[in-house]
Amino acid sequence: MTPGDNRRPSDSLMYGNVVFSLPDSLYLLLRDLIVERTGVLFDEPKRSLLADKLSGLVTSNGLTSLLDYYYLLRYDDPAGNHLAELMDRLAVPETFFWRQSEQLQAIANIVAPAHFARHPDRPLRIWSAACCSGEEPISVAIALAETGQLQPGAVEIVATDGSRAMIERALRGEYAERSFRQLPEKLKERYFEPVGDRWRPLDRLRRVIRYDIANLARPADVHRFAAADVILCRNVFIYFADDVIRDVVRVFHNSMPPDAYLFLGAAESLTRLGVDLQLAEVGGAFAYVKARARAQAERKSIAAPSASAAVDVPEPSHEWRA
Repeated sequence: MTPGDNRRPSDSLMYGNVVFSLPDSLYLLLRDLIVERTGVLFDEPKRSLLADKLSGLVTSNGLTSLLDYYYLLRYDDPAGNHLAELMDRLAVPETFFWRQSEQLQAIANIVAPAHFARHPDRPLRIWSAACCSGEEPISVAIALAETGQLQPGAVEIVATDGSRAMIERALRGEYAERSFRQLPEKLKERYFEPVGDRWRPLDRLRRVIRYDIANLARPADVHRFAAADVILCRNVFIYFADDVIRDVVRVFHNSMPPDAYLFLGAAESLTRLGVDLQLAEVGGAFAYVKARARAQAERKSIAAPSASAAVDVPEPSHEWRA
């Protein structure tokens, strides 16, 4: 179930013998607090879904109403533990390998060779900003390995999510067949090894990926990683409030190198939000770039260095790792 699913028609949800109601005034309080803390917007059509998702947290914390939960989250969470529980509850554990493969191929065939040609002394830094259980950063690593560019020290991938539970799953790194529904079988055989009835990516992929927790609704968290050459922030903005998206993209813009790329999900667009990034075509995919870099990005897509060329191995960037 995703934040877009709305399967219950009422504003009151039954858990055992307890009914947690969400009247108008409380709905607005919780809606706005959750936007502030997580970025996720539960608008009126998703009102009953919001009650559904929060009612379990009410009972697990020994509370008796959603109003009690509101006060707990707003005023009695100095360590952020309740926010962390909320982030886990709102997480959408639905992803798979090789999603939007045209973007992965653009990174491997256009972006990476151009980066190594222009910055031979610096690794390619990639941030998977909403990595869920890890399929996205692993897919990026596979695409780079297929073009001979996943050499030690040449690529740094940082993968983050706002949910601790998702990061724990990513660190465990064991995947069921459902995650492979779009990955070509030859790539599965080449880059994964069986572990019981599941599959684990090979160490050559895992060792270039560092996992961390980052809440995109916190500018300080975004700023830690946004100085990447490639940012993948896919299939998360569809759940966010517009003002939060603008704030996140503003930090991206202020932190990204001049020739960096931002890739979004297929259903996501920034054009109506008046942000300072422009859409550019990159090797059959679309990415957002800084305004002055648009023409250059599109030229790279036409005449990119060969991805099969030898890649100089630069020194790791300890500053970005910090």
